[in-house]
Amino acid sequence: MILPITQYGNPVLRVQCAPVEQVDDSLKQLVADMLETMYEANGIGLAAPQVGHNIRLVVIDIPEDEEEEDAEPEMATVNGEVKPIRDIMPLVFINPTIEPYGKQFLFTEGCLSVRNIRANVARPDHVKATLPQLDGSVLEVDCGGLLARCLQHECDHLNGYLFVDRVSSAAKITLKKKLKRLAEGY
Repeated sequence: MILPITQYGNPVLRVQCAPVEQVDDSLKQLVADMLETMYEANGIGLAAPQVGHNIRLVVIDIPEDEEEEDAEPEMATVNGEVKPIRDIMPLVFINPTIEPYGKQFLFTEGCLSVRNIRANVARPDHVKATLPQLDGSVLEVDCGGLLARCLQHECDHLNGYLFVDRVSSAAKITLKKKLKRLAEGY
């Protein structure tokens, strides 16, 4: 089922999400609905607060066509083994912990909850992440590239942050009127 995507201005996007305590059929159905919603919206990541649920749950699916043409596939170390990120997609996890590291890298981001706005955001270029799975297993991921950026972006949602909070001061001034209109229209 396609879920409505919570938009900028809705207070649920600014809340620290609660840990997932139990994996049950309703959570599995929410995951299926979130994936369907993300695909329908042409997104590559979606966090539970973006569909109105205040829990630490994220889905990510970076399709192969997001990788640069003629480039080697994006790789990550997953539980100590180097593999293409497509091998772990779609990535569904609860209660993540992430440690961004490395030099700051500027990249244009957008968000399904901040319609029609894209802006440059500086983030560390690598992430070490512990990603508990629904089946009780845990993925330990060390990655760079788009997956590192997506993990940081989606985990920000779980802590009440949006990418527009991380733009430069000058960009915040430029975006102020657009964001105000979005907030008024939510």
